[in-house]
Amino acid sequence: MKQATLEQLEQNDYLLYIYTPFCGTCNLARTMLEKIESVHQEDIFYEMNASFYPEFMQEKKIESVPCLLIKRDGRIQEKIYTFYSIPNIYTYLYEYRPEMFTGK
Repeated sequence: MKQATLEQLEQNDYLLYIYTPFCGTCNLARTMLEKIESVHQEDIFYEMNASFYPEFMQEKKIESVPCLLIKRDGRIQEKIYTFYSIPNIYTYLYEYRPEMFTGK
């Protein structure tokens, strides 16, 4: 995963994994996302330590961590707080990153 910068957070499209370092559920979610990236052999998600971005957290109304924030076409489309499983994460990737599955 790539560390998110303020510049990257201004982009129109991204998948942002928001966590805190001592959160056990966050560590489990990270493992799922890392496995997905490993299978696809590419960086898919940005990551952000919520502790360093309190203004962003408040502005985007992030309710808890872990959170997978999906921004598409300049708008926040989804905030996923429950990761459940890798196949569940793929349902969002199919919708918001279909190019990952079409070879384009």
